[in-house]
Amino acid sequence: MTHLLTITRRPPPADKPPVETFPFSVPAIRTLPVLDLSAAVTFFVGENGSGKSTLLEGIAAAAGLPSVGSEDVERDGSLAAQRRLARALRLSWAQRTSRGFFLRAEDFFGFTKRLSRERSELLARLQEIEVEYSERSSYARGLAEMPVRTSLAEMEKRYGIDLDANSHGQSFLKLFQARFVPAGLYLLDEPEAALSPQSQLGLLAMMFDMVRQDAQFVVATHSPIVLAYPGARIYSFDTNPVAAIPYEQLEHVSLTREFLASPERFLRHLE
Repeated sequence: MTHLLTITRRPPPADKPPVETFPFSVPAIRTLPVLDLSAAVTFFVGENGSGKSTLLEGIAAAAGLPSVGSEDVERDGSLAAQRRLARALRLSWAQRTSRGFFLRAEDFFGFTKRLSRERSELLARLQEIEVEYSERSSYARGLAEMPVRTSLAEMEKRYGIDLDANSHGQSFLKLFQARFVPAGLYLLDEPEAALSPQSQLGLLAMMFDMVRQDAQFVVATHSPIVLAYPGARIYSFDTNPVAAIPYEQLEHVSLTREFLASPERFLRHLE
């Protein structure tokens, strides 16, 4: 099921000059056309600084999706400009949903550290209770431990014993699976940063399964593997204005293919 159908930038008021500060100074944002997001999976692709992540962050703020791994989008100080962009965006929906989440790759690493810290704090609290209740009944100690053990059990059931102990790829996929709910909208910014090529294939498999459960994805990525999702709509932010482009015409794809076919042709220029 598609939830978010289109996004477009609202025209500025006729009696006010156009805003020229960031993010409206970014060419892709300044000339943003109506983008059709009616495919189950839509990709934003472009060079760093092209505006793809900025737009994704603006959509997250406009849609009111929760953020994984950082402050909520509405409170995150690093997203103040993107919130201004959100107020200038018009989103049209087939069925508005508050399910799903927004995830930036850099926030994921902080999230695993935070979970590890919270788990350590819960374990330390259990040790404190054992000392505090050493001369009281086991029943009293059990009552004191109950909320701590409940929180610990819920965390371990959802994320495993120690999410931070896994490889980045394993942790990312486990987090993604743990937070998934059917019929949600998922906005992902460069998820491949945490994933090996094999784990990127694992992400694609999870996306297939989630789409069958009425999920919708909008993903900013550089990865030719992730971009290969069948039937996805791909928007290039390297054109002005942003335009849909076939997978085979992507520079990311052609350059990767040419490099793998003849790496020495590229590497000899480094000598």
